[in-house]
Amino acid sequence: MYFIPAWLPFATIALVFWGITGVTQKLSTNRISSQLSFLWFAWAMVVISALLALTVPIHWHLRPVILALSIAGGVLNGLGALTSFAALESGGKASVVISLISLYPLLTVAVAVLFLHERLAPLQALGAALAIIAAILLSIEGPSTVVSGASRRS
Repeated sequence: MYFIPAWLPFATIALVFWGITGVTQKLSTNRISSQLSFLWFAWAMVVISALLALTVPIHWHLRPVILALSIAGGVLNGLGALTSFAALESGGKASVVISLISLYPLLTVAVAVLFLHERLAPLQALGAALAIIAAILLSIEGPSTVVSGASRRS
């Protein structure tokens, strides 16, 4: 009999939030620049971070290497978000851009296998392969249709 691991509901909630985020990113870049969209995105993260810092006990005594890794993770996450806004602003469809961006966990899996010596069960490896195939199939676009008289930025 299978049980639901304690982490699974949190991961599922993150999945839902990131799905909604992808749509809101596309909606915002239809009206404002990717840079301004990113600034508002970053501002929201500052507000949430401040709320967490004020309400959740945090262990502030970190080794320099852990602090450096945390900062690098934040910078890389921000750069990834900025480039996703740019891809959406450049005319990328949300269904395509977000699907391709969502392959980043596969890179994480590859890095974990290489550097952390984690192992994939055959079913997990099959899931990763199917995710790559699904993203490729989702990214195939037909001819572009142009809506006449519509302004990209109002």
